[in-house]
Amino acid sequence: MATAGRTARGLQRVPSYMPPRPPVVEEPAPKKERQKKRRPVKYRLFSLGAGMDMPLFIFIMVLLAIGLVMLFSASYAYSYYTENGNSYVYILNQARYAVLGVIAMLVISTFDYHRFHQLAVVIFGISVFFLLLIPLFRAVGLHSLVPNQGDAYRWLQFGPIGFQPSEIAKFALIVMFAHMISQNADRMNTFRYGVLPFVLVLGTLGGLIVIENHLSATLIILMLGAILMFVGGTRVRWFVIGGAGVAVLLAIMLLTRENYQIGRILGWLNPFDPPEGVDTWQTRQSLYAIGSGGLLGVGLGQSRQKYLWLPEPQNDFIFAIVCEELGLVGALVIIILFAMLIWRGLYVSIHAKDRFGMFLGLGITFLVGIQAILNICVVTNTIPNTGISLPFFSYGGTALLMLLGEMGVLLNISRSSNVEKT
Repeated sequence: MATAGRTARGLQRVPSYMPPRPPVVEEPAPKKERQKKRRPVKYRLFSLGAGMDMPLFIFIMVLLAIGLVMLFSASYAYSYYTENGNSYVYILNQARYAVLGVIAMLVISTFDYHRFHQLAVVIFGISVFFLLLIPLFRAVGLHSLVPNQGDAYRWLQFGPIGFQPSEIAKFALIVMFAHMISQNADRMNTFRYGVLPFVLVLGTLGGLIVIENHLSATLIILMLGAILMFVGGTRVRWFVIGGAGVAVLLAIMLLTRENYQIGRILGWLNPFDPPEGVDTWQTRQSLYAIGSGGLLGVGLGQSRQKYLWLPEPQNDFIFAIVCEELGLVGALVIIILFAMLIWRGLYVSIHAKDRFGMFLGLGITFLVGIQAILNICVVTNTIPNTGISLPFFSYGGTALLMLLGEMGVLLNISRSSNVEKT
């Protein structure tokens, strides 16, 4: 018999017990994969819009949609009388540019905004080139290429294509200032780096726009440049000195232009009893429209002032028609939408990953804010009347296309910003 613990062959039984296997330790997933699982990207509409800031995109599209509706309401009567019974000329042109602008905005939002950093000087040069064409064409007698609006020469017209070089100049100023501030961030408190180059750029663009007799664009350029310099770190004392210089220049202009500007100021102070020779018709009709709107307005499409009482209601004074048809409530809603757009633009810009992106976004946001505020102030006679369009609302195809392109740059900044996207 086989003994206990042994097999029939007399060999010792091999114990059935096996030592336990060491626990399997899973290797941690790569950092990017862990972040992806923990923080999935939420703001995705389609491939073109992946990663963009959705609140900013929504505010842009809502303002654009409301702007198109109000443009049609404000323009169809004027279009009927000026375009041989066709009430759809202005809205169809604007809608066409709106579609192109949205496409351009989405495409530009996929481009790396750092390319503008590399091409800042080139963009500035292109802007100066187009601004120089206006006095050059006027000097050689090519008036068909430089159509005038009264005493102002603001447009370049090449066949069916017409645009204002000042619109390009605004963007060029933003890109150039963002470029210089990002390069000299630690030296912005000095005159050599924080004042002189900015004054040269600002003086070049502003001076060429003054030649066009485009006061509103000059004002916007100066305000935009001053705000970017201040935020960038230029000392306050230089603004005091610069402000005094600008005041002297304005005084000289007022005293040397046959009292035309003084008459405009007096007309602004008392639009219902202006001095002789001062036309305040547009301002008066704008105030009538705002007053007749009341709290809730007369109803969408029911404006009376747009029937040739308010001159060209689809342009700079479209906000007066908004107030008449939608009332105080509707006007406040639109103002709040602009405020939300500006807030989101500032938020995205502040959270940009680099200084250039931050100031590029701030410049674009400030530009929209300045134009909206100044336009509303002009329409309500808070400041003297000057030609400033309302972003997303006023008629102008190339201006709308440029605006939406700038919004595309802002959306691109949001893609790479440090804004939480969960």
